Amino acid sequence: MTNVPAHGLAGWDRDFPFVGRQREFDLLLAAVRHPPAVVLVEGEAGIGKSRLVHEATLVLAEQGGRVVTGSCQPLREPFPYGPVVDALRKAGDWLPAVGLPPTAGALAPLLPDLADRLPPAPARVEDPHAGRHRLVQAVRSFLAALGPAVLVVEDLHWVDEATRDLLLLLARDLPERLSLVLTYRAEDLPSGTPVLGATYRHPPGVNGTTIRLGALNVEDIHELATATLGHHATRELGQVLHQRSEGLPLVVEEDLLTLREQVRQWDYDEAVQRLHRSGAPQGLREAVTERLAGLSPAAAAVVDAAAVLAVPADEPLLAQVTGLEPDQAADGITEAVAASILRETDAGQYAFRHVLAQQAAYQHVPGPRRQRLHQRAIEELEARQPVPLVQVAHHTLALGDRQAWVRAAEAAADQAVTVGDTGTAATLLRQILEEPQIDDGLRSSTALALARIATFGADHTANATMLRRILSAPHLAEATRGEVRLGLGLLMVTQAGDRAGFRQLERAATELASRPERAARAMVALAMNEFDGGAERSGEWIDRAEAAVADSPDEGMRAAVRASRISIMARDGDPELWQLLEQLPKESDDQEIDRQTARAIHNAAAFAAELGHDAHARQLLTGNQERADRSGIPYLGVYARATLLTLDYLGGHWHGLEERLAAITDQYPDLILISVERALLLGGLAATRGQSGQALEHFGAAATFGETQAEVIIALRAATGLVNLWLAQGNPEDAAATAGPAVALLRETRTWPRNVGLLPAAVEAALAVGDRGEAERLAGDAERALAGRQTPAADAGLHLARGLLLSDAAPTEAAERFARAHRTWLEIGRPYDAARAAERLGRIETVTRPGTEPQHLTEALETYARLGALADAARCQHLLRGLGLDRTASRGRRGYGDRLSPREQQVAELLARGETNQSIATTLFLSPRTVEQHVARVLHKLGTTRKAVGEALRDLEDRP
Repeated sequence: MTNVPAHGLAGWDRDFPFVGRQREFDLLLAAVRHPPAVVLVEGEAGIGKSRLVHEATLVLAEQGGRVVTGSCQPLREPFPYGPVVDALRKAGDWLPAVGLPPTAGALAPLLPDLADRLPPAPARVEDPHAGRHRLVQAVRSFLAALGPAVLVVEDLHWVDEATRDLLLLLARDLPERLSLVLTYRAEDLPSGTPVLGATYRHPPGVNGTTIRLGALNVEDIHELATATLGHHATRELGQVLHQRSEGLPLVVEEDLLTLREQVRQWDYDEAVQRLHRSGAPQGLREAVTERLAGLSPAAAAVVDAAAVLAVPADEPLLAQVTGLEPDQAADGITEAVAASILRETDAGQYAFRHVLAQQAAYQHVPGPRRQRLHQRAIEELEARQPVPLVQVAHHTLALGDRQAWVRAAEAAADQAVTVGDTGTAATLLRQILEEPQIDDGLRSSTALALARIATFGADHTANATMLRRILSAPHLAEATRGEVRLGLGLLMVTQAGDRAGFRQLERAATELASRPERAARAMVALAMNEFDGGAERSGEWIDRAEAAVADSPDEGMRAAVRASRISIMARDGDPELWQLLEQLPKESDDQEIDRQTARAIHNAAAFAAELGHDAHARQLLTGNQERADRSGIPYLGVYARATLLTLDYLGGHWHGLEERLAAITDQYPDLILISVERALLLGGLAATRGQSGQALEHFGAAATFGETQAEVIIALRAATGLVNLWLAQGNPEDAAATAGPAVALLRETRTWPRNVGLLPAAVEAALAVGDRGEAERLAGDAERALAGRQTPAADAGLHLARGLLLSDAAPTEAAERFARAHRTWLEIGRPYDAARAAERLGRIETVTRPGTEPQHLTEALETYARLGALADAARCQHLLRGLGLDRTASRGRRGYGDRLSPREQQVAELLARGETNQSIATTLFLSPRTVEQHVARVLHKLGTTRKAVGEALRDLEDRP
């Protein structure tokens, strides 16, 4: 193995060359030089993870790269997102003087030394979810502003939950020029848990790798020994060092430090013999204790105190804990550093070179002396301001006083919550719950505090596991159990999309009988459930929620119940909805009322879009944007943007829609509903263009998600897309098979007002397979369910369904139904749907009004062409040609020279999207031979290859 040049830094393994890691070194540099990248460096304690990262970052720094580093600690005082914030503190000189996004201002309270370089801090929000979202955006904005940069966070096996969530969200949505490097010990992670949590998936378009460090070989160790001991480093010694260390660099280095001291004292041969006699499992402990034995009493006392304190400590604290005079302590510290047992940190504190060395030194301290040192540590730490409560709790536990430790841990957890460090608080609260000898009251309050923290996390899988573990604890008060179960149910339904969460919410509503406001929170969530008969009970649940808070002084909870009532009315197409919306407060000094108003308006707008009130929905969403932003509800504005993109699709604003969808999905990759919405819209676009494979893939992905999601509309929309796709491909059997379960779901959930086009698609599929009875039942059920409701989109679908049923026996009446659907879609503002109705109307008019101008077919064709719906345009043109009504066919072929003809343009666009000749033929209703001729002409005119057609078309568009 070629030695990697040591770039050395004073105080960092300066005595040892960097060996044995050339491949890993190259992998790490290659990854971070091509951002965005996520690099995971895994290995056991002492294997050299930090050294590898350090050497790579030195190279980057020498080349002008920007690297910021933070470390997780096994024991630390509460500070929100400490490792990341510590890293950002060091980047002040790289911040631009102007142009930082306002979102970065949220970091100002955590980075007071950089506050003058940051935008003003925004107003504080009470909701922890909103605070977390704001901070994630702030960190992302800060890092993006640095330009090309590397963020290193070490020792993630010690990471607190809040910091891990922050890194998880950042890893899912990295700035384009940022690389994230994380080191960790896999064996110290919770069992079966990936380092960033179960929900992390490597994002598409992000570079990176996982580097697993293994043991050094004999040659590597001989090279280390030669650099340290010169000619004393024989091959035999290398073999002994390798056997003792089992290739672990830290053990080798500790042995070499001991041997170097022995060489200086001319006792080298004896030292080598000792190595021979020592076994590998004891290697590190023996290496450390061997060197400790040579220390003076003052140095030994300082090392003992440092081992007991377990965290970097300054000189006064070491002196106070040891009881030495200041000069004696200073001499002892100097000697321990010279012996490479302690090292000085950048902050002027002293610590062991590695946690394993600290643990070995701690075991070397006799028990009675350990006890006295822990007691002295408590006394000295409690005299400091602020009191480092986490450290006090640690030393109290080490003394064996379990009751005192519980009190200290509870105080430390309260302090952590106060400063916003939910990660440290969660760790302490879990430790308290694991203590068997605590009273029921403390157990309940601790469980409740932990449950509230758990629901704030980004990893819903880990959070749900924690909440279930809390629920399994014995002796919880019923109301406390209900609070925890409420959190679990909401998390399952809203974040994980797991309908089983509704069962948890039902149990929570019963357990919370003594806390009516909290019970009402469960009830309003249950009122929104449309599955498993939940739709039948929506009115009952919302009535119970209103009764529960009728006499409550909690105005915010009453506003939440009112918002849910409005949401249900909007969902069902209740005509009284609009009057109730007008009565909502325009603004309020109560943040909870303001946020519930924002939620009510957003939900009403989202349901209005599904019902066909498109213009009203857009007006509500745009008017609610400012309120949504200040409400503190995470992602409410994001969901509003997604709904507006859906309205763009429905309204025929397709140009650039794919790019807009990609942008919002890339910005919020952790929001599953955004990704599903993108899949549904891309599926719709692909279907209109004849890209059947892509459409099937998108609709299939959405359908899979819809099988378990609490949002019934996703399953219905996916099914509608698939049914229409099968019908377009002439596959009525698959269309009917897909429609069957979706119709059953429609009936079960009573979602007739928002059937999103499933009704006419299912009727057409049933008729296509000869099941007229089911088609009639469907239309009848829908007509009864929609009576008295304001549901323009569903009404248009019902007209289409009735028209399909009448087409054979009463074509004139069918034409009237299609005409009514056409007018309704035009009034709503959905040109593609209007064109589909116009096409049906035009088809039947060839029967009822033969010989007349094909006005509606021509209108449909023009709309399809304008939208870019190639498959629909080709189908409509094929119909006109078959009827002898295609006016363009009689003019003779027009000469286009080197320019693409309209048909060639269609072929070129399909080629650019990766379609085969056969699929192009199917889409454009052409023979395969004709398609081959068109493809040949396209490639000739564009002067390109089949794979490069897309690029050639873009170049063509850019030409003046």
